Amino acid sequence: MEEEYSLADTSKLLQAASDFCSNPGTRSEAAVKEFLNFFPLPVIISALQTKGDVAGVEDALVDCLEKIFKTKYGASLIPHFMPFIVVGLQAYSQKVRALSCKTISSLLENLDDNTGLATSLIKENDVYPLLLNCLVDGDEQVAVAATDAIRNLAGSQQGIEVIFPSTPTETTDITKLAARCSSLGRVRVLALIVKLFSTSSTAATLVYNSNLLGLFEAEIRNAKDTLITLSVLELYYELAEVQHGMEYVLQTNILQLLISIIRNSSAESMLRSRAMMISGRLLSKENLLTLIDESGVKAVISAIDERISLLESQDTDEYECALEALGQIGSSSQGAVLLLSNTSAAKHVVNAAFDLHGRGRQLAALHSLGNIVGETRIENNKLLSSDAEETLRRLIYETASNSPKLIPSGLVLAILKLESEFRVAGYRLITGLSARPWFLVEICSRQEIINIITDSYTETTKIGMEARYNCCEATYKALASSSKFLSDPALSGTAEKLLETIKKGPYLTKGRKQEARPEVATADRF
Repeated sequence: MEEEYSLADTSKLLQAASDFCSNPGTRSEAAVKEFLNFFPLPVIISALQTKGDVAGVEDALVDCLEKIFKTKYGASLIPHFMPFIVVGLQAYSQKVRALSCKTISSLLENLDDNTGLATSLIKENDVYPLLLNCLVDGDEQVAVAATDAIRNLAGSQQGIEVIFPSTPTETTDITKLAARCSSLGRVRVLALIVKLFSTSSTAATLVYNSNLLGLFEAEIRNAKDTLITLSVLELYYELAEVQHGMEYVLQTNILQLLISIIRNSSAESMLRSRAMMISGRLLSKENLLTLIDESGVKAVISAIDERISLLESQDTDEYECALEALGQIGSSSQGAVLLLSNTSAAKHVVNAAFDLHGRGRQLAALHSLGNIVGETRIENNKLLSSDAEETLRRLIYETASNSPKLIPSGLVLAILKLESEFRVAGYRLITGLSARPWFLVEICSRQEIINIITDSYTETTKIGMEARYNCCEATYKALASSSKFLSDPALSGTAEKLLETIKKGPYLTKGRKQEARPEVATADRF
């Protein structure tokens, strides 16, 4: 009867499915139940299987089924239609394959009854190998849906055991899968590994123990295509963002590999730039030296320093990336000490920060120097070792003496007279450096600087207001913590002015002439 109904009323079903999908977003449970009362799932599935080649039928019914299975009620019906899902994962139609992958995700996300039913169904129906096939053989949408389904599977201990069985078979061994697929397929496999690694510390451990991180190195060493290499580097960049399991990443040969790319003059500039940025991110952790030896960090700093020396006369994106990478390494106190132990590298950052002729690289260097001096670190972690502090002080005074400004306060004032994005970087620099008494005296003795940072009307963007406020707060705290400074009549007046500004808050200044406007910016350079 259902078969007869589905064949005779395909047009009616098609119209109803189109109407059902016309509303954006997830449909309500009640709407799904009402729709299925008129058109039960067997009817919809039968029509998709027998009339899928009719124009418009596949698109409408696939969209309809996707919306149904996204709901709790729809997901509760999936266990009764696993044979359809299994067939769908092997279908010729890419839309049907994508639907089947998404249905597996819905099954895992919605059947949260702690019985492991969803994982058991996946295991009993041998779904995981089919998802891997979709990953490497499907189109882009199918690959994304398959990756999401496998990542959801890794969300439970039972699922992890499916992905990492004690004795992998030919169809479930990720290493063997990568070895037999195309370069695009291998990149997709590597992307899956990143997703699995980021799922949990347990999954990260299994990824490492299975030697899956070694596939990244092998792909870069063997790749002859710049785009493939860049894609793998992008995945390395994602790996560097994962907080848990970072010790596993640094136990591989990744740093040696990145150093070889940075030093390779014949490589594409974008590859060297990305290698530097990944290095910076990997080495930006505060507990850096518990994860890697000093020698490894110093080797990366030296490689970047060598590259900057070759780019000295060029204002290129690669130069800016090199400066940003050094700033990321210097964002931790341990990294900053090691960076300042390489006087040449530190000098590149300081010189570029106060060079008014190289606009792009000056901005990058200012933010990097802000990181190195501790703007992003907690209050009691801003100051470095005595040797590092002396190097920092000497480099800044040397740069000032070799410029028309002659003293550090002159350099800072010149930055604060530039446009907003440079002022923000200048505020960050003052916030970090104000913890040093020698610098505090420099800026507090220059009334023009104090007037700028305490002027509530200077900044009109949210980020600018907050940076200026943080600058005032850090400077005031540094002054207030020293009885010597507060006993100085000139400096005590400055402290009062700063305190008055702080009390107003970053935004709510009475009589503000122009409201703050939101500012949108990309998170990364790439």
